Parts: sequence; structure tokens; C-alpha cells
Amino acid sequence: MTSLISLPTRRHKPATRAELALLLGAAALLALALFGPVLPASAHQHAFADQRALWGIPCAVDVLSNLPFAIAGVWGLWALRRLAPGALDPASRALAALFFAGLLCTAVGSSVYHWKPQDAGLLWDRLGMVLPFAGLLGLAASRVSERAGWAMAGAVLLAGPLAVLWWAHTGNLMPWAVVQLGGMLVVLALACLPRRAGALAVHLGAVIGLYAVAKLFEAADHAVFDATYHWVSGHSLKHVFAASAAWPALLALAALRNSRAGGVPHVTLSGQNGAHAVGVARRSRA
Repeated sequence: MTSLISLPTRRHKPATRAELALLLGAAALLALALFGPVLPASAHQHAFADQRALWGIPCAVDVLSNLPFAIAGVWGLWALRRLAPGALDPASRALAALFFAGLLCTAVGSSVYHWKPQDAGLLWDRLGMVLPFAGLLGLAASRVSERAGWAMAGAVLLAGPLAVLWWAHTGNLMPWAVVQLGGMLVVLALACLPRRAGALAVHLGAVIGLYAVAKLFEAADHAVFDATYHWVSGHSLKHVFAASAAWPALLALAALRNSRAGGVPHVTLSGQNGAHAVGVARRSRA
């Protein structure tokens, strides 16, 4: 008994102010999702501008424009495999893998939906989107601490499917809007914080900017289609810009790998968003 009592116990570090702020923010978003006003889906949500078929593929451009998601996902997973062990902390590596694998799921889910736009396909589309959201928010929160990254990703993986199923059951989009748009507000807030050493240096400001452009194109689906003389629709461009939001993460992995190559220069990170300064490097000194 005495030997058991004398065993050292592992103490958890108290929550930091940033972690507490994240917890309060998550609680506020949860309250909005549960008690906020009902947000009905648009009656025309499946009426996309570009209905053209090509090579036997219905709504072909909206379907094929999901290819950049798959390319970014495969590229990111390949880049992660090429990183040397220890180049990233376990949380950042796992969350980045979740993000890039989620892009592959997004490509599949969105393609299935746009092949035949209806509620059943939209459910799978949105479920696929939960995975990259969880990975991205986890990477953003891991700037604060590893446990914050794990907790944020876990919260999105739990809340996302529940929000999608709630929409499918009730028609209320508010919980899903909180997961999607509220999550981007959290990323924007985290972009203002300094990056923790060891976390992946993703330029969160660039991610938010590209995603915002994608949402604008989504809202202007028909207007863009008419303005381009039916060459391309806003929703197809939305897919391209949303997929390009993975580019800052790919750049961060490339910069990290280059800095570790041969154990010589490493890229100096500048800015609170974790943007890497291209061409600026300094040698490590023992």
C-alpha cells in the first residue's frame, strides 16, 4: 500500500488564459447553435446555375471542379509522409493528416451531391466537410497548445455530424452555420495569437481570405454564370477557391521539410499568422 501511495502522480497543467478563452468561445457558439433562431434552408438550394452535362456527367463542371480538393488532399498526405520523424509534434501531424484526408472526403461527397443535387447527397457532402473543418480548427488551436488542438478537433468531430443530422431531421441550418461560419471566426481569432513553437506554421489569414472569396463566389453562383456568358458558374469557382485554402498548409509543410533537409538552414517564421518569409533563412547554431 505504501509503495502505491509513494508512486509519483502526473499532474495536469492548469488551463492558460488562451485555453480558457477558447473554452468560452466554444460555449458561446454552442449556445447559439442550441438557442439561436431557426435558419431554414433556401427553397432553391439545389438550383445551381450550371446544369450542363459533359461526357455523360450531369452538372459536369460542378462535379469536376471538386478535383482540386482531391489533388490538395493527396499532395498534403504525401508531403506529411516525407517529413522526418520529429519534424512536427504529434498533435500537428495528426491534425494535418485529418485535414488533408478530409479534403479527399470532401471531393467524394461534393461530387456525389453535384451529380444529383438533392438533400440525400447534400447530407454526405456536409458530413465530408466536417473532417477538414476539424483538422483546420485543430491546427489553428494547436497554436495555443497541443491539448487545445486535440480538444478543438474532437469538438468539431462531435458537433459537426450532430449539426448535419439535426438539419436533416428538422430543416434548421443554424447549428451547421455555427459549425461552418462560427468555426472560421474562431480560426480568425486564433490567427491573431502568436504561434507555439512546434506547431505547423500555417498562415491562417490566407486560409480565411481564400475561404471568404469562395463563399462570395458561392453566393454569386448565377451572377457569375451570366457575367461569364455561361462559361463558368460561381459555385464551380467556389470549389476551386475553397480547395486553394489548403495551399497555405501545403506551403508550411514544404517550408518545414526544406528547413530540415540536411540539418542546415531553417526558414524564419514571421508574423502572428505563421507566414513563412520566403527566402529568409538562418543557420541553426548549436
